Amino acid sequence: MITPGFVAIWIAWLMAGGSPGPATMGIAGTAMNEGRTAGLAFALGICAGSAAWGIAAALGLSAIMLANVWVFEVIRYIGVAYLGWLALKALRRALSSDEVALGNPVTGTLSTIFAKGAAIHLTNPKAILSWGSIYAIVAPNDASLAMLLGYFAMLYAGSLLIFIGYAFLFSSARMVNAYRSARRWFDFAFAGFFGVASYKILTVRLS
Repeated sequence: MITPGFVAIWIAWLMAGGSPGPATMGIAGTAMNEGRTAGLAFALGICAGSAAWGIAAALGLSAIMLANVWVFEVIRYIGVAYLGWLALKALRRALSSDEVALGNPVTGTLSTIFAKGAAIHLTNPKAILSWGSIYAIVAPNDASLAMLLGYFAMLYAGSLLIFIGYAFLFSSARMVNAYRSARRWFDFAFAGFFGVASYKILTVRLS
C-alpha cells in the first residue's frame, strides 16, 4: 500500500493542508490571539469536519469505482486541476509584495470554537472534492472499502499533524515572525511542488 509514489502524494497532501487557507489561517489567528488551547479546539473541530468528509468519500467511492471507471478518471482530473490551482495561488502570493494576513481569531467558549472549526470543513465543498480526488489518485480502480479506509487513516494522520501543529506553532510569537520573514520562499516551494505533482498525476498511467 505504501509506495514511493504514495509517499510523494502524502507529502503533497501535507503541503496542501498546510498552505494558507481559511482553515490554517483561522487556526493561526486563533492561536496567536486567543491562546494555544483555543487554537487546539479550533484545529480539532476542523479535523472532525475533515474526518466526516473523508469517511463519506471512502464509503461512496468504494461503491462506484468498480461500476463506473469514468467517475474515477473524472475525480482524478479534478485532483489535478485542484493541485494546479494551488500552484498558481501560491505563485501569486510569492510574487506579491502585499503582506499576507494570518487570519482573524475565532472567539467563544471552547465548544463554540470547536463547532466553528467543524463548520468550516462541513460547509466547504472543496473538502469532499479533495478527499475524493486524493482517493482516486492513490488507490487502484478496484480498491476495496478496507483499502480506502486504510488510505484514509494515513492521510488523516497527516491532516492531524498539520492542523494541530499549526495550533502549537502559531501560539509562539517567534514562529509567527519566522513565517512572515520567510513567507515568500515558502510560497515558491509550494508553487513548485504543487505544479510538479499536478503534472505527474496528469501524465501517469493508472492501472
